[in-house]
Amino acid sequence: MAGNTSQQAQSIEPGDHLSNMKLALSLATQSPPKPTNYRVGAVIVEVATNEILATGYTLELPGNTHAEQCCFEKLAEKHRVSADRLGEVLPGEVALYTTVEPCSHRLSGNLPCVDRILAVEGKIKTVYVGVQEPEKFVSGNTSKHKLENAGIAFVHVAGLEKEILEVATAGHEKAV
Repeated sequence: MAGNTSQQAQSIEPGDHLSNMKLALSLATQSPPKPTNYRVGAVIVEVATNEILATGYTLELPGNTHAEQCCFEKLAEKHRVSADRLGEVLPGEVALYTTVEPCSHRLSGNLPCVDRILAVEGKIKTVYVGVQEPEKFVSGNTSKHKLENAGIAFVHVAGLEKEILEVATAGHEKAV
């Protein structure tokens, strides 16, 4: 995390979900606008200490990477484990903030973000979401259902929907 993002993170009070979502939104603006994906930002926070453990945004890392995937890959590299072993090294309770609902299906064949969340072995207790995934690319997102069935709270953070959708769909053809 560099520069302005780090300064933003240091000033967020514990439990200030809107500010964490604003941070995720600021990350989403760093993603290149493309007609084939949403620009999404994500933040992983340790609940007990309010420490930001990782940030990510769509296409931050090589490949067709999603924001949540970038967070997990950076954490795995930091802890020198594979992403599927993150549950062994993460603190007791972490929260994920993501501007757009985690995907439940990837057209690219990559592991869906909801499955990456579930693979962290119960460390993520809450997923805070700015907007539900629009149905442009994949319809019928089942992330909310899968997370709640696994005992993970799915919480909508209201107040930034318009801004999130504007950033998420930059580069898309607009309906006339």
